[in-house]
Amino acid sequence: MKNQTNVLNNSFKLMENAILWSDYFLYLLKTVTFLVAFIIIVGVLIKASKSESGGAAKGKLSTVFLNKQWESLKSHMQQNMLSKKALKALEKDEKAKKKQQAKAPEDKEKAFSILFKGDIQASQVESLRREVTAILSIAEPGQEVVVSLESPGGAVSGYGLAASQLIRLKEAGLKLTICIDKVAASGGYMMACVGDKIYAAPFAIVGSIGVLSQVPNVHRFLKRFDVDVDVLTAGKHKAPLTLMGKNTEEGRQKHLEDLNAIHQRFKTLVSSQREQLDIDAVSEGDFWLAEDAIELNLVDEIKTSDEYLQSLAASKDVYRVTWEPQKSLEQRLKGASSAFFESAEALLKKRWLP
Repeated sequence: MKNQTNVLNNSFKLMENAILWSDYFLYLLKTVTFLVAFIIIVGVLIKASKSESGGAAKGKLSTVFLNKQWESLKSHMQQNMLSKKALKALEKDEKAKKKQQAKAPEDKEKAFSILFKGDIQASQVESLRREVTAILSIAEPGQEVVVSLESPGGAVSGYGLAASQLIRLKEAGLKLTICIDKVAASGGYMMACVGDKIYAAPFAIVGSIGVLSQVPNVHRFLKRFDVDVDVLTAGKHKAPLTLMGKNTEEGRQKHLEDLNAIHQRFKTLVSSQREQLDIDAVSEGDFWLAEDAIELNLVDEIKTSDEYLQSLAASKDVYRVTWEPQKSLEQRLKGASSAFFESAEALLKKRWLP
């Protein structure tokens, strides 16, 4: 009798396990089917969005009145920290000032602010182009543009174009001020040197006036497995260094000549914009903290961007101009699909793990 009971219990357990696994595989099958369908739909939508947009960049230009923003912060602090008596006296003074300004309206000079946070590809250059164009459409000669710059450098072509955008401001007769709070090195300094004046925070990093190129080569690894790679070019110098082909000393020398030519152009640009520099003393790829860079004339004064912009707002109306690129359907779908997969993973863990 006891053996029969054990057999029945074991049978029930096997049935329960079988039902559990069948539920699991059914749920998994549904999930996989849904994911495949989702991926197909996403692919179709991305393809359709690319064909419809034709690659046109879209976005929105926004302008923020920084003086008003800072006044709002100040008012908030006063409301929370001052006594009622002090607040009442302050309100009385503010009313008197507004009344005086209404009688004799003050027409302050305008200044403009741009934020540039660069990556290796200088991908923000498209936004910079539009911001510069927007400012040039309204600014008058002699007005000031402050660029808060942060970049460790990157692609020569991208940062060369970014520097050219800043030169457009100077050629239009505007005063260009560069503020560096963290880093403006290599391509970042290529942009910074264009400024009429450069301010930097004490521990900001500047310099690195040099050119770097890294070309990995797996030719010897492939040779171990008897894999041949044919690199065919039309033109002696088309590809002096390659990823999988056998590189030669002649190719290395040609690539080095190209790097030296770019480096020389970089030095020429910096020299033309900051004549007070001893270019040979600062163009070997070294970098410095701002307090040391002053002695080399790489920067002009120690000051943070917040400090400079707020001091500027004491006498001028400062407007921050920002171009916000519109996210493509592909970018939005990537974000949505990433969130979906994370949710699905969390759901599976919650349902099936102990």
